[in-house]
Amino acid sequence: MTDGNTTAATVSTALRCFGDGDPLYEAYHDKEWGVPVHGEPALLERIALEGFQSGLSWITVLRKRPAFREVFEGFDPERVAAFGPDDVERLLTDTRIIRNRMKIEATVDNARAVVALHDSRRTLDELFWSFAPEAAGRRRAVTFGDVPAWTEESKAMSKAMKRVGFRFIGPTTAYAAMQACGLVDDHLAGCPVVLGRTGAAEQGPAS
Repeated sequence: MTDGNTTAATVSTALRCFGDGDPLYEAYHDKEWGVPVHGEPALLERIALEGFQSGLSWITVLRKRPAFREVFEGFDPERVAAFGPDDVERLLTDTRIIRNRMKIEATVDNARAVVALHDSRRTLDELFWSFAPEAAGRRRAVTFGDVPAWTEESKAMSKAMKRVGFRFIGPTTAYAAMQACGLVDDHLAGCPVVLGRTGAAEQGPAS
């Protein structure tokens, strides 16, 4: 068993899966990525931002996230679903966000898909989390080369969500959203987040 001091030293020198050197990126990695997310606005936001990230770096999206939250009204599905052509044109002139017509229109359509789910007495939370794989027996990756770009679950999620009206949610984007929302925990074996959990488990509860 590793003693507490050695564990603390190991954690402090371990490299993150991503984000080292940028405080915003580090905080996202440490506090958000892989942590379970529930609720309609929060899930709609994650799905939308993963779509906006396509072809870009995630830190670019993170830096623009406050503006995205503002212009998409907190990603409230009812409010975003009510956006019309004039709103899309307005967003296309807002330099604070990623100005891509297809991605903006997809976000509006996805909000409408959430509203349609509600009309059928279903929720995005229920649909999204129905594709969470069993964690038991899942081996933690050592390098990102061991982490899949998509899985059978993300492929099934993509098909199911497209069936109810979602756009810009292919198997790869779906898997990225699963990682971001905690359906899977892809922190690498040597990541300080993982090592910190191991150290806490070894030390046991505080007396």
